[in-house]
Amino acid sequence: MPHLPRLVPILAALVLAPALAQAHAILVQSSPAAGGTTAPGKVAMEFRFNSRIDRERSRLTLTAPDHSQSVLPIAPEGPPDILDTTANLTPGAYVVRWQVLAVDGHITRGDVPFTVGN
Repeated sequence: MPHLPRLVPILAALVLAPALAQAHAILVQSSPAAGGTTAPGKVAMEFRFNSRIDRERSRLTLTAPDHSQSVLPIAPEGPPDILDTTANLTPGAYVVRWQVLAVDGHITRGDVPFTVGN
């Protein structure tokens, strides 16, 4: 049993690893959907994650058809796993780049491309 003190940290890491891996924020649903199409005008956007996120330290950046970028304002209140915003959009191809800080302290990023139709 002289190796037992060395095994305790290893066993603790193995037990905690799945819980830590699940804490990263992963996008599970968006509106508009990735690859989807929406109507022009005032478009409500919602991004749902698999865990709680820090809304104040998260960011949504919109890339317009002309490749210009703008930071979208995130609603200050709402469910702890959702970011929502609105934007006035004209027809064309858009991408929302999301960057969120999960409650575990890790930052995750991704893109949601969509089209605004006529």
